[in-house]
Amino acid sequence: MTNMMQLVADRDEWNATLDALSCVELLQSWEWGEFKLRHGWKPQRWVWNRDGHPLAASQVLLRVEKYLGLRVVFAYVPQGPLLNWDDTDLSLRVLRDLRSLACHEGALFLKIDPHVAVGYGVPESPDDDVDALGLRLEKELSSWGWRESGQQVQFRNTVLLDLGQEESELLASFHQKTRYNVRLAMRKGVRVRAGTEGDLDLLYGLYARTSTRDGFIIREEPYYLDVWGSFIREGLAVPLLAEVDGEVVAALIMFLFRGRATYMYGMSSGDHSEKMPNYLLQWEAICRAKKSGCSVYDFWGAPDRFVPQDPLWGVWRFKAGFRGRVVRTLGAWDFPCRRNGYLLYSRAMPYAQMALRLIGK
Repeated sequence: MTNMMQLVADRDEWNATLDALSCVELLQSWEWGEFKLRHGWKPQRWVWNRDGHPLAASQVLLRVEKYLGLRVVFAYVPQGPLLNWDDTDLSLRVLRDLRSLACHEGALFLKIDPHVAVGYGVPESPDDDVDALGLRLEKELSSWGWRESGQQVQFRNTVLLDLGQEESELLASFHQKTRYNVRLAMRKGVRVRAGTEGDLDLLYGLYARTSTRDGFIIREEPYYLDVWGSFIREGLAVPLLAEVDGEVVAALIMFLFRGRATYMYGMSSGDHSEKMPNYLLQWEAICRAKKSGCSVYDFWGAPDRFVPQDPLWGVWRFKAGFRGRVVRTLGAWDFPCRRNGYLLYSRAMPYAQMALRLIGK
């Protein structure tokens, strides 16, 4: 490769690069970088060209924090970098350039989590299958000095539903109980409507209620009002609300990006659960995604381990009924720029996360 990595500062140029690389990764979008900029991260957008044609791209997020009076820099490439991982020379070049960039910026470590599959289906099920490329890349990353991260930022695994069928065929493909619950919700008077920015305060209230009930940590309200509102204004997100007798009992935010719909945020009051509002809500989202021209619906998250003890087991049982394809990915990998500092951080972080859960932050 004769050309070095080049910084992109123009939105249209970045979008043209994503087009050339057939990118469907929402977190590599220009809009995601601008959103994170408003919340303490500095995006840098890099492209690797050959003869004017993009071969690879990476939106790198940089953040400076203070710990015990020390300045600590974090570098993160969400759902990237973007490239043909079959090309080992290109992969090695891009990863070397990125780690050099991170170390030059003074980062403690660089984290990446490219959407590269290592397998499909639930392990040890009839659908279980491996991906030779992903398994090879796991070995290569280890040999190139990367470490599998103990702190996953995004979900390692997900469930993808192919929207290539007609609606009637999609519904027929679901598990019998899921089909029954979708129709039950219709019969019981559940109604689903598209929301607006005017609904966002209500949605955050539902989201906070859900986090308390289900025991997961969320951020402060302005963060969610910004990500939901900004993507709605860009035409990249749609809120859907399920109502019973005019009362909103469940909702979701569906992101739409380059042919992929992503169910990234879901929330519910828990009221009227016997009317199965969440099933109809998902069905309406799937139908709207298909009508919007999307070819894939991403359920955004599946268990790391497909056992009842996994925190996502209950959510997985719900998603499994829609009969999407489980995709198991590489997950997050770290390159330590400061090995001793990284080792200390890796050991301390799980305890810090546990403390945050205990105090509800």
